[in-house]
Amino acid sequence: MCRWWKEIEVLIVTGATTGKVEANNTGIKRTARGRRNPGNYKSVILMRNAVRTAA
Repeated sequence: MCRWWKEIEVLIVTGATTGKVEANNTGIKRTARGRRNPGNYKSVILMRNAVRTAA
């Protein structure tokens, strides 16, 4: 508890969590799984995010 007190205090005061960031990271990993070419990997991630923001 003492080790994480600073983070706990920030959560209590601001109510901010990393839930959305972690969800996006998981989605990116799932979407781009199996891509070996860095250009294709980046393209898939950008297309996925564009579709999500347009919808």
